[in-house]
Amino acid sequence: MIAVGIGAFSCLIWLVLIVGWGRFWRVSTPADGLTVRREAAPRVAVVVPARNEADVVGRVVRALLEQDYAGRLHIFVVDDHSSDDTAGEAARTAHGRSDQLTVLSAAPLPAGWTGKMWALAHGVERAAEFSPDYFLFTDADIVHSPGSVSSLVAMAQASGLDMVSMMVKLECSSFAERALIPAFVFFFFMLYPPEWVNDRRKRTAGAAGGDILVRAEALRKAGGIETIRNELIDDCALAREIKRKGGIWLGLTRNASSIRSYEGFSGIGRMISRNAFYQLRHSVWLLFGTLLGLGITYLAPPVLVFLGGWASAVGGLAWVAMSLCFLPMVRFYGLSPLWAVTLPFVALFYAGATVHSAVQYWAGRGGEWKGRAQDTGIAKAD
Repeated sequence: MIAVGIGAFSCLIWLVLIVGWGRFWRVSTPADGLTVRREAAPRVAVVVPARNEADVVGRVVRALLEQDYAGRLHIFVVDDHSSDDTAGEAARTAHGRSDQLTVLSAAPLPAGWTGKMWALAHGVERAAEFSPDYFLFTDADIVHSPGSVSSLVAMAQASGLDMVSMMVKLECSSFAERALIPAFVFFFFMLYPPEWVNDRRKRTAGAAGGDILVRAEALRKAGGIETIRNELIDDCALAREIKRKGGIWLGLTRNASSIRSYEGFSGIGRMISRNAFYQLRHSVWLLFGTLLGLGITYLAPPVLVFLGGWASAVGGLAWVAMSLCFLPMVRFYGLSPLWAVTLPFVALFYAGATVHSAVQYWAGRGGEWKGRAQDTGIAKAD
């Protein structure tokens, strides 16, 4: 009876998620076909923080220079103390269009700032000379199709939004990427259902840091980048600040994609582990609750299938429900529908990465990004 009860509870969870959780599982790209009229095209300053990105930054800058955008657009690449030739690769991409590209070097990192936020702040300060109407914050591994900037601005103008953020299409070529990356996006939208984020009446606020358009005046009113200077999940922190006084929009796009490949399962595991425990506010209780929730929601159904009887029936029903919920994201990434049934095993991997994140924090090591240690320290008792 206990097994049947667990299975029934898992079914109930998936019913609530599918019907009443902001339809997070829907995959749509409504902004991708929008364009801006020439007479209504505002100035856009693109700020690209870059640290050790010499292998990809040239392609990224080239795509930004080739934008089919009716208004004035200027690109500010901020070299965040790279040990390679990131700045040189970015500058060489100009090819006679240096009037549209400025390459900067960030000042020494002050206490209380993360490296990316300091680079962004430096870029925003310099871009003020361009008098932009909007800032586009994008990562140095994101390649934008020619209509990307135009669609972002059109969405902002059409709905009077202060921020438009897109979850770009992530690299999904290797076996590890096919197994884990669609679920990464799926889980992200489960945490921040776009339907709730885009509703001004709801407090939910989220953004995808690789592709964020923000109105310059709204950023100023929110206190600028300094407001989130020490945030590790900076995109969602910025979304919260902007939504306090205006409207934001979060969606999915095919107009921009990441060209960063992950180093197999270990590379993706490190990406998840880096900020997972930080997301849980370093709470043992939230960690325990998360693992329990993952167990009941994702792991219990496939286990129950093999127990037979009613336990098998309700477990199978929950597994089918989660697979159908995951299927639109699997299709978005062009994968076989069979990948949808692997979600329980992917959830187990993510649970392991979350535990690893907590252990790293308690050991005083934290995560690491581009040679920088993040979120280190010995946790205090909750």
